[in-house]
Amino acid sequence: MVGEAKVRREGLDLYSEKLMMLAFGGGKSGIGEGGVKIVGLVITEWKDIPMELLLRIVSLVDDRTMIMASGVCSGWRDAICSGLTHLCLSWCKNNMNNLVLSLAPKFTKLQTLVLRQDKPQLEDNAVETISSHCHDLQDLDLSKSLKLSDLSLYALAHGFPNLTKLNISGCTAFSDVSLEYLTEFCRKLKILNLCGCVKGATDRALQAIGRNCSQLQSLNLGWCENVGDVGVRSLAYGCPDLRTLDLCSCVCITGIFKIGDDSVIALANSCPHLGSLCLYYCRNITDRAMYSLVENRMKNKAAMWKSMAGRYGEEGLKSLNISQCTAITPPAVQALCDSFPALHTCFGRHSLVMSGCLNLTSVHCACVVQAHRTASYIPYPAH
Repeated sequence: MVGEAKVRREGLDLYSEKLMMLAFGGGKSGIGEGGVKIVGLVITEWKDIPMELLLRIVSLVDDRTMIMASGVCSGWRDAICSGLTHLCLSWCKNNMNNLVLSLAPKFTKLQTLVLRQDKPQLEDNAVETISSHCHDLQDLDLSKSLKLSDLSLYALAHGFPNLTKLNISGCTAFSDVSLEYLTEFCRKLKILNLCGCVKGATDRALQAIGRNCSQLQSLNLGWCENVGDVGVRSLAYGCPDLRTLDLCSCVCITGIFKIGDDSVIALANSCPHLGSLCLYYCRNITDRAMYSLVENRMKNKAAMWKSMAGRYGEEGLKSLNISQCTAITPPAVQALCDSFPALHTCFGRHSLVMSGCLNLTSVHCACVVQAHRTASYIPYPAH
């Protein structure tokens, strides 16, 4: 039985490639004279191909070819529509909206859908169609969809109760009201990208995220000028499993810096799994924030050793960007380096980014210090 199964798998791999060549390399409506034989099975028509083989064929081609394959015959269409779970349409440079309108009602089993665009194409009716048919969707990328309005977020809220990953970066038309509404229904969100969502990413929206999305692990708030300490504190208290947070350039166009020490202190106190933090150009950050990270690291050390059976070194900050945070002094950052050994300043690693902070040139990670000591060591000559 085992040998027969192995032969069948090998046959599927071999003939799935052959059938694809027949289908897209000049094949006719039939397979060919005499058909194709796979371990005792003779395929003479497209409709004879087993479902398992059809799905294997689909796995060998790109998404554009897969869409073409769904038009070969009713058997291929049914197999692809029932078995396809991941789809990317970013290759479509024109008429993506119409393509989504035609495909969404067919591909109802989708779990991942990437609709990232180089130029705005998607409109609200496409998102509404997706929401009406693809209820299993867990991962959706709508980045750079400049034509979408709040209607799309309202549709997503009602269509995707199991959504865990959402990228709406660059969608500048969304408001914080619609984003707040979305979080009330999509409570399983773990990864959320709001980079550049100036109107949507506000303290009000972050308060809603902290209130409704307790499972959140990653949030990108880069270039969101309406985010301040109030929102980040709410986020920290409501999302204790937060692991990645990007606050890059959260500064008003008037030059007002809204992110300060209170945000970092809240994160240090409430998010023990935080591994990546970007504070680029948050010039209100001072030593007080850095020492809060150090103090909470030490405070949690004993508990982590006990609960993780000695895996303490795997927790804590692994990436920190404090570029342009010119108010921070070398002693505070060096204390941070000493407490988080995964933060590197050495060549080729640079998980601690300090560009623009000329006063921090004396800060070095443990491996740089060790390398310096090794290079400086001159052994006594043997006698």
